[in-house]
Amino acid sequence: MGPSDIRKGIRNEKDVSVSFYSSFAWKYAEVAHGFRQSVYISSSHPRLTCDLDLLQRLKELAPGPRGLDAGCGAGARDVFLLWREGYDVVGLDAVQENLLVAAKMHPQIADRLLLHDLRDPLPFPDEHFDFLLCNAVIQHIEPEAVYRTVLPEFARVIKPGGVLQLMFKNGSGTLTVFDRDYGTERSFLLYDEQQVLQCLQEHGLRLVQEEGGKLGGLLYFTDPKPTHHCVFFVRKRL
Repeated sequence: MGPSDIRKGIRNEKDVSVSFYSSFAWKYAEVAHGFRQSVYISSSHPRLTCDLDLLQRLKELAPGPRGLDAGCGAGARDVFLLWREGYDVVGLDAVQENLLVAAKMHPQIADRLLLHDLRDPLPFPDEHFDFLLCNAVIQHIEPEAVYRTVLPEFARVIKPGGVLQLMFKNGSGTLTVFDRDYGTERSFLLYDEQQVLQCLQEHGLRLVQEEGGKLGGLLYFTDPKPTHHCVFFVRKRL
């Protein structure tokens, strides 16, 4: 698949987040690759200081090399980092500009990028991936779709023993903040971590607990915007 294939399949419905990413794709890729919003100003665990700490822990927990970044974002930074280390990883995103930017920045992974809205069933067979990461994505998707489709689909495509890393802005309602990196206000849906975890547990995924001081359990951090997040790892039962 090349950059032209990325243009297929996007939803036509109006979405504020899609409009934002379409307008700021190159800027977002620059911010992501520079880790400008990926180093945390506070966290609940001494070993959780930035996105790379989570990526390292995910690699430790994953039982194999095949992975999916669901909502890989403009530039597909994590897909590229994992691919460069030898992982068989693919990325999905609902915004065509995000993937076109990724294909230009990292042409080596252009054939690993797919335009796909997570509101729709994932285009992969059951128990296909050893690991899946979804960072700061469900905050752009309405709860009905998250609980009905997104989370169950994640559970479906992960192999028994496989791991999901899920990060989202936590709380209730909607949060609007001024993001100085883009000079505009942004709005996010907030999710209750216990409700999210309960849904995943109903689909056979169990929380990875902290062990030996390594990242585990429910983790919390504040990014530079600042906004508050919850992140955790869950493993699919064998």
